[in-house]
Amino acid sequence: MCNTRALGLLLVSALVVLHSGVIAQVSAQGSNATSRWQTLTGDPPFVVARGGFSGIFPDSSSLAYRLTLFTSAPSVILWCDVQLTKDEAGICFPDLKLDNASNIAQVFKTQQKNYLVNGVPTSGWFSIDYTLNDLSNVILNQGVYSRTDKFDGNVIQILTVQDMARQIKPPGLWLNIQHDAFYAQHNLSMRSFVLSVSRSVVVNYISSPEVNFLRSIAARFRPSMTKLVFRFLGKSEIEPTTNQTYGSLLKNLTFIKTFASGILVPKDYIWPVDESLYLLPHTTIVLDAHKERLEVFASNFANDIPISFNYSYDPLTEYLSFIDNGDFSVDGVLSDFPLTPSAAVDCFAHLGKNASKSANLLVISKNGASGDYPSCTNLAYQKAISDGVDFIDCPVQMSKDGVPFCLSFINLINSTNAAQSKFNNATTTIPEIMAGSGIFSFSLTWDEIQTLIPQISNPFFKFKLFRNPKNKHAGKFMKLSDFLEMAKNANSLPGVLISIENAVYLAEKQEMSVTDSVIEALGNAGYNNQTALKVMIQSTDSSVLMKLREKNNYELVYKVKGNIRDALNQTIADIKKFADSVVLSKESVYPLNSAFTTGATDIVQRLQSFKLPVYVETFSNEFVSQAWDFFSDPTVEINTYYEGAGIDGVITEFPMTAARYRRNRCLKRGDKTPPYMNPVQPGGLLPLITSDYLPPAEAPNPILTEAAVTEPPLPPVTPVPSTSPSNGSAAPATLPNGQPKVATGIFLSTLAMLLITLLLL
Repeated sequence: MCNTRALGLLLVSALVVLHSGVIAQVSAQGSNATSRWQTLTGDPPFVVARGGFSGIFPDSSSLAYRLTLFTSAPSVILWCDVQLTKDEAGICFPDLKLDNASNIAQVFKTQQKNYLVNGVPTSGWFSIDYTLNDLSNVILNQGVYSRTDKFDGNVIQILTVQDMARQIKPPGLWLNIQHDAFYAQHNLSMRSFVLSVSRSVVVNYISSPEVNFLRSIAARFRPSMTKLVFRFLGKSEIEPTTNQTYGSLLKNLTFIKTFASGILVPKDYIWPVDESLYLLPHTTIVLDAHKERLEVFASNFANDIPISFNYSYDPLTEYLSFIDNGDFSVDGVLSDFPLTPSAAVDCFAHLGKNASKSANLLVISKNGASGDYPSCTNLAYQKAISDGVDFIDCPVQMSKDGVPFCLSFINLINSTNAAQSKFNNATTTIPEIMAGSGIFSFSLTWDEIQTLIPQISNPFFKFKLFRNPKNKHAGKFMKLSDFLEMAKNANSLPGVLISIENAVYLAEKQEMSVTDSVIEALGNAGYNNQTALKVMIQSTDSSVLMKLREKNNYELVYKVKGNIRDALNQTIADIKKFADSVVLSKESVYPLNSAFTTGATDIVQRLQSFKLPVYVETFSNEFVSQAWDFFSDPTVEINTYYEGAGIDGVITEFPMTAARYRRNRCLKRGDKTPPYMNPVQPGGLLPLITSDYLPPAEAPNPILTEAAVTEPPLPPVTPVPSTSPSNGSAAPATLPNGQPKVATGIFLSTLAMLLITLLLL
């Protein structure tokens, strides 16, 4: 039925580029013989790809199935939801209703039907009303609206089970029979189809949520060749044969064993979550099933849906909780993104925190572990240290009484409840710092700032993705002196990064020298007389770094504002005069268009050729922060920037993800590197988007010029005696004329910020 030769050639050529390197013959089933797997057989768990790589391409499409083979474990099992046509052909399609993931509603506009499905009136387009030939003009499309539809322009026809087996040649095949009773009501026999197709196609697993169907075929299959799996639905749903709830059947696994070799359960059967999306203690279902000699497969895994806050938006962490928790391991996982569990099984399971590093990649925190706790609080820094970060960072702000402290931005509204506090009348507008209004750190004393309540950052709240709500106000803000003391007491910490911004404005308008305050605090904390902790000082202002140039025991880091595509040689030479390393944005390395990477710049290599290490920011775990090319997996993104672009460090809000990446066992395998640990080729998905779906071209990012990095010297500020031994301060001084830099960021008005703050409470 499916004439996809041209499409297949395009796919193969594109995917050879998409996932560069040799596809290693390293199977997740046996590549790690020394690990102790707590599966039923003692073998590594299987990865089952639901409809192929359905998290990217249309479910059950040739594109989705082929991408799975290019990116996943060689032992991956391809899942096909079987539907029957009017002429008894079996097709792979994700839903009983064809309009959910195809254009059938446009092809047969007036043929919508109504049927009872498990006693529920259901309206749509059903396969039982069409022959296989009728469906030859129906095209698959993306059925999950939150996923990209850019691949819907490809003419991807529906595959029969036989087409799929013949064209794709899956390492393993899983047929799911979801609605046997419905087809039987319409005189179509799913049993006959399954028995017939198994004579010409090797079927490894057959699953169904209907007891009667599995019982009817149990005697016809040998478990050594084809395993039958009972699929559990929601605990309160009724199983049609027994008229019992699936929750009740869960208590009688001995009965399930009479006709099945395994069970497939939603993941929350194993790790339940509470109403707030936090994990509850795991159940005993896996251990109970293993006692009955039943394999356990867990379903409902996808990288692009909200998961328990305990996982910090990291899908790899979720998979590891099911396969490497010390108590049990499931025997397989059913996923829309099979690359991620493939890597979990082969590269990350049973690592241990003491595993040696395989990647020379610095991990620098962004406001501490600000993905888990409010930015720049003691808890955010403690979490970053425990996560294995190399450098904790402190963006230094100044209080009204000259106390330097750590806060993500000079505007207190961004990370505190200042707008709802008694200090809301301190709102002012300072165009030299930002557009719009704010309550600025230098308007309040340190004692007043300490009364404010921290607020966790929620940069993706418009997608309804929120961070760790149980701890959204947890922690305390820290003076720079306390931050430096914490770092000295952390035995595992190699160093600190201190960020200085708005130094010109503070000197000219507030008569404060934030640079002198930082130098004084470092001296008072003993950082000038030790070598155990490295100090990095970062700024977007070259004048700050020029002033610190004489302090040769610090690494000076120049942060490039905005996105660039290149830098002139003379510009890089100028940077080299005042900086030892450079921070770039992610998009300066891999430019984006409509969340697709369009290619790669060579800015990293050019800076490194001048002996300037390159750190890139900001890495987050939320899937909406990553380009489609990275498969909604933060580890894939980090790996691509490190292995593909050759960066020297990442600046991240979730240090654990990056720190764990460095320890994975799949790095440094050379030509045996598995496909799920090869860097993604930037721009690799674009060839698979047809011209009518291509996003409009965007103007390229600018080139960094000398004028953009050259600043006049910092204006002098006459110091006055400190109010405390560890705090810098500044006194009024006669200032020279000077033109302050104007920030280019665009911020919301005071009213808008107030509304957003209220929304996030």
